[in-house]
Amino acid sequence: MMSGSLQERLEPRVITEFDRPSRRYDPEETVRLRYHVTGTGDAVVRVIERSALWYSEGKGEEDLGVCFFERLTDPQGLPPHTRRGEFAFRLPASPMTYEGTIVKIRWCVRIRLFFVGRRDFVSEHVFDVGELPPVQLPLQPRAVGR
Repeated sequence: MMSGSLQERLEPRVITEFDRPSRRYDPEETVRLRYHVTGTGDAVVRVIERSALWYSEGKGEEDLGVCFFERLTDPQGLPPHTRRGEFAFRLPASPMTYEGTIVKIRWCVRIRLFFVGRRDFVSEHVFDVGELPPVQLPLQPRAVGR
C-alpha cells in the first residue's frame, strides 16, 4: 500500500496508439485507437471519458465541436481492466486541421479520468484531419532608400 503523500505524487499518463502512425486522416474517415492509463497507483477511478473533438485557437472567440463522446462510469470505482481500451469514431466532413496566422483549428482525442478524493486528470492526443497547407504570409516589399 502506498502512503498518501506518494500516492498524491503519482502522475497519471495516457499512452495512445492510433491506427496510423502519421495520425493524419481524411474527412469522413474512421479513426481507431488504443489507449492505456498508467501512473494511477491504487487510486480509485470512478469515471473515464473518451472523446474526439476539434477546437479553434487565436483571435476572436474560441470554438469547439465534439464528434465522439463516451463515458464509462461506476460510483464504486471502475475495475483496473477499464484503464486499457480501444475505440473508433467517424470524422465529420469538416472542419479540417488548419494552421492559420490568426486562427488555428486543432483536432484531438481526450481521455479524462475522474478519481475518488482526487482532482480529475485530462490527457490530449492531437491528430490531423485533411491536408490544408499552413498559411504563409506574402513577402513584404522592401522599402527603397531615398
